[in-house]
Amino acid sequence: MATDEQSIPQERKDSYLKVEVRDVRPVPLPDGDAGEGLALCTDRGEITAILHRAPASRKGVVWVCGARGGFGGPGPGLYAQLAQSLTGQGISSLRLDYRQPNLLAECAMDLLAGVTYFEDLAHDPVVVVGHSFGGAVVIAAGAVSRHVAGVVSLSPQTYGAHMAGLVAPRPLLVVHGKSDTRLPYSCGQQIYEWANQPKQLVLYEGAEHRLAECREELACLLTEWIPATLETAPAAGG
Repeated sequence: MATDEQSIPQERKDSYLKVEVRDVRPVPLPDGDAGEGLALCTDRGEITAILHRAPASRKGVVWVCGARGGFGGPGPGLYAQLAQSLTGQGISSLRLDYRQPNLLAECAMDLLAGVTYFEDLAHDPVVVVGHSFGGAVVIAAGAVSRHVAGVVSLSPQTYGAHMAGLVAPRPLLVVHGKSDTRLPYSCGQQIYEWANQPKQLVLYEGAEHRLAECREELACLLTEWIPATLETAPAAGG
């Protein structure tokens, strides 16, 4: 059964909508990475991020990883590849690390700080993308933020994803490999069942947890789904 939106009081949802980003400063990039290294100085601590900037962009994506954090995402270098590619479509990306990996509530707050960063730059509502543990993080954050236009949950765990029904009316895309031996694809199916429309479930035959076996198909899916979702999102303040 999908979670009833009335199960969370509006004042509680509103309290989660913003994390204060007090300052942003440049930091060195990890070796071999591309983009701009940033530290988001927030009221909850400092969050390290990598920005892929599209000139004059009003559209954005925030990407988060699994329980260990970092910037890589599923498949070798997939997040970096997609983030850089989307700049050509006028979409900026923020790849975000966690302050306290594997603590779901705090990681969701980190993601909300990334959303706030784009909101403070007067971006329209953004898409959030997460893998594995991060697949639950994006659902938890997306369910309570009005500045999220859509949610992409890749190889997700069910723990922390029970608010999937609250993502609607924003679209939810759930992707899972049918050969995942870390988190079975039944996790993705369960989250899809919890969710309300609009929702989409994509299962890849022969794909393991990191989705490396379907890397190109997944890249094509996301480079279509993300811009289409951002194109139909309401403008900031609308």
